[in-house]
Amino acid sequence: MGVLALAACGGKKADQKLTPAPTAPLPTAGLAGQRVPLLPLTLVAAEDSLHWDAQLADRRASLDKCDSIIASLLEARTPEVTWVGAAELRRAARRAAGIAADPDQMGTAFLRADRLVDVPDPLRYQLRTLVGLTGGRYALVPAGLVFRRAKTGTGTATADLSVVLVDARIGRVGWRTIARGDGDDPWTALTRAVKALTPGLP
Repeated sequence: MGVLALAACGGKKADQKLTPAPTAPLPTAGLAGQRVPLLPLTLVAAEDSLHWDAQLADRRASLDKCDSIIASLLEARTPEVTWVGAAELRRAARRAAGIAADPDQMGTAFLRADRLVDVPDPLRYQLRTLVGLTGGRYALVPAGLVFRRAKTGTGTATADLSVVLVDARIGRVGWRTIARGDGDDPWTALTRAVKALTPGLP
């Protein structure tokens, strides 16, 4: 399907450290017509200088709101893919208790490492099991969201959303990128970051 061939699209070169790599578009052509689990986010952080402690104080509420923004935008902007959201993944894991891991407790934040290609166990086994329960092959993993003070742009902060596509059958990362968006609040910045994954749409 060619999805794995896109692995290098979101990579960084040594001479690009000072200039962030552009967001790589989500490779939806290779996912069209498939059921693709969209894992819940497990890591959200913000630089102290933003003073967003109050807005992000409730970790569970913040994660749920992020998941809702990511899922709703992807469903609206990439209808060719059948996204399996966090709620359905949680139900599948509960039905297979003792076999499938809780998607909210999986170490998906580890996938942020930009040189990681082979997913290590136990995460590899957990992803393969969970994706198998949904009848798919690939999983899209928002591996971490970090808000940093914007250096330039149209808002107070920049949302850096690490996203990876994993071929769960073989336990390999086939594509990765960091989606970025600016905003004066966490939710606007995240919305713009997710929209960056599907350029060409308003």
